[in-house]
Amino acid sequence: MKGCDKVKDITEITKLFSLEIKDRLDKLSLEFNKVYEIRLRVDQPLIIVRENEEIFLADKGGITKNINDAYIVTKKELRETVEYISNFSLYAFEDEVKQGFLTVQGGHRVGICGKVFLESDNIKSIKYISFINIRISHEIKGCANKIIPYVVKEGAFLHTLIISPPRCGKTTMLRDLIRQLSNGSSNTSGYNIGVVDERSELAGCYFGVPGNDLGIRTDVLDCCPKIKGIELLIRSMSPDIIAVDELGAGDYCALNNALFSGCKILATIHGTSLKEIAEKPVLADIIKNNIFERFIVLKSGKKAGVVSNIYDENMNDIWEG
Repeated sequence: MKGCDKVKDITEITKLFSLEIKDRLDKLSLEFNKVYEIRLRVDQPLIIVRENEEIFLADKGGITKNINDAYIVTKKELRETVEYISNFSLYAFEDEVKQGFLTVQGGHRVGICGKVFLESDNIKSIKYISFINIRISHEIKGCANKIIPYVVKEGAFLHTLIISPPRCGKTTMLRDLIRQLSNGSSNTSGYNIGVVDERSELAGCYFGVPGNDLGIRTDVLDCCPKIKGIELLIRSMSPDIIAVDELGAGDYCALNNALFSGCKILATIHGTSLKEIAEKPVLADIIKNNIFERFIVLKSGKKAGVVSNIYDENMNDIWEG
C-alpha cells in the first residue's frame, strides 16, 4: 500500500508540550509517522503509543519499555502543556473543552480529563486538567486505493460501512476515501460530500479550517452531533454522500433521514467482524434492512487501513485479504 503519511514536521507535535518534555522529545529519533498517541498523566509515566506497542519516555533520555526507568510527568509540566496547547487561552476553546477535547493546528486532537463542572445537568467546563491524550492525525493518501473499485459501481457510490477494531486505521481509511470520492478520477466524477465531524478527527478543523485534505467537493460540520449535522447538511448543502465516523446505536434515525433524502452513506463503526456487528441489537436492523451495500472490514497490520474482507449487501464475501 503506497501513501504518504502527513506527519512530517515533528515540531508540529513537540511544540505542544512543556519545555522540559519538548526538549526530551526533540532529542528522540522517534518516527512520529508511526506514533498514534502521547499520553500525559500527573505523577505518572509519559506513554507513547506507536503501531501496536507502548513505550515510555526515559528519565535519563531516550525511550524505554521498563516502567521503572520512565520519566514521570509533574503537575507543573502538565499545566504548562495545557497552556501551550490552548495558546494561553483555554477560555477561547471553551466549547471544545466541554466535549472533552481540543483540536490543534495540524488536525491533531487533544483529549482532556479533570474536574467536571455541571450546570443544569450539562457540562459547563472541565478544570484542573490532570490527564491529556494527544492523538496524532495521520493522513495516508492512497490507502483507500484498494477499496475504491468495490464501493463505486457503474459510476454510482454504494452505501458503505467500514468496520474496524481500535487503532487499525478506520478514520485514516475513511479520510482518504472521502478525499478520493470528492476529487473524482479519470473513471469517476467527483461527489459533493457532507462530513459531520462530531469529534474533530476527520477534517481536524482548526478555527474552522480543515487540517486534513478531504477533497475539493467536501463540506464539513465540525463538532456537531450526527443527528443535527445530517439534517443541516441535507437542508443546506445538497450532498451526494454524507460521511460520519463511529456510528452509535442512537444514529439509526439520522441514517434513515439521509436515506429518505436520497443521500448515500459512508460511515465507520467499531467492531472486529461483520458477524459481531450484525449481532448488536440496534445495528442488526441496519444490517437486516440492507441499508449498506458494502462492508469493509479492517484488521491489525504493520500499516493503518489493512483490509481483511469486503462483503456485499447480502454479507457475501467478495474480497479477502
